[in-house]
Amino acid sequence: MKFNLEEFKRSSDNQPLKEVLDRMLQVYRLDSKLQEVDLIQAWPELMGPAVAYRTQKIFLKGSVLHVQIDSSVAREELAKGKQIIIDRLNDYAGKKMVTDLWFS
Repeated sequence: MKFNLEEFKRSSDNQPLKEVLDRMLQVYRLDSKLQEVDLIQAWPELMGPAVAYRTQKIFLKGSVLHVQIDSSVAREELAKGKQIIIDRLNDYAGKKMVTDLWFS
């Protein structure tokens, strides 16, 4: 059995896997959803263990981040630094994903 080595050479239309996956995510509009999930998973790291412990529920609806905190005192303290938190989240994301923050 003979092999033709020409069959195994990389053709000019081959692309790196990362480029193909990035393009696929954009076509299916999944890239923003993945960024949303990444941002929500980074909440404990960005806000610290005390806030993470008090956080019951967190989700992004449009560009508004909704955060349910189980302590009224912690909720009030976080509300005072709302813009700083928004800036920190957007810096982490590398783009403006969060425009408002609602605590409940």
